[in-house]
Amino acid sequence: MVRLTADLIWKSPHFFNAIRERELDLRGNKVAVIENLGATEDQFDTIDLSDNEIVKLENLPYLNRLGTLLINNNRITRINPNIGEYLPKLHTLVLTNNRLVNLAEIDPLSSFPKLQFLSLLDNNITKKPNYRLYVIHRLKSLRLLDFKKVKNKERLEAENLFASKEVEEEAKQEPLKTFTPGEMPNALEPAEEQQIPKVVGPSPEELIAIKAAIVNSQTLEEVARLEKALKSGQLPADLKSLVENTRADVVNEKDDKMVSSNPNTSRDEPKTVEEQKNDDVAPMEQE
Repeated sequence: MVRLTADLIWKSPHFFNAIRERELDLRGNKVAVIENLGATEDQFDTIDLSDNEIVKLENLPYLNRLGTLLINNNRITRINPNIGEYLPKLHTLVLTNNRLVNLAEIDPLSSFPKLQFLSLLDNNITKKPNYRLYVIHRLKSLRLLDFKKVKNKERLEAENLFASKEVEEEAKQEPLKTFTPGEMPNALEPAEEQQIPKVVGPSPEELIAIKAAIVNSQTLEEVARLEKALKSGQLPADLKSLVENTRADVVNEKDDKMVSSNPNTSRDEPKTVEEQKNDDVAPMEQE
């Protein structure tokens, strides 16, 4: 961790940027705490503190000239409630990719009297319900939020939505709905999954009953209906009694149980009642 000392400030690059403003470049120094910015003697229009390890946006001296503060890619979770008193002319604040989570954490930004351009992209706060409308409601002078123009329609919508303090407080307490890799899903989800019935394949008796019904079908529609049942494994209600009879036959005559899986072979087709009668009569005729 590196301290933001007066010596580091004096040795850091400072230049006129693309819009002809004096800028101080303090980015990428692994600074964790803002301090000693009084050493700038309020000589800069823009200060860039990006790519550091700053946790709190606080401890700023009175800088009447500062108009732009770039502090993206840090670890900010907290903002000084009175920060606007120290930066009265700040109009641009970039807080992209920090760790702001709750809507209440951006309330201190309303203390900036002239804040017009704000970026909170890549903060978890942007995933909160009504996030954009809440920020527009709190920051009346805002013209650009997350690089998108604030429209009059949004201002009216925000004003109507947060017309009462109760709604505003409820929005602050709204839980953040996010999923972090490695975390367990919602406890309700496994229960819901368990309630989903699992598709079970047809039993051997059901297969035999369906195949027998196909053989004895009188119409093509009936054959199609039974073939569909055979593929889905869902037994039609009118075949349940046939299944019970087939199951009893299988129990009593295990040796005659069919083993071939080809539904087109004659071995898979159960004998009809008429065929069984012929088998019984055949020996008597031979005598």
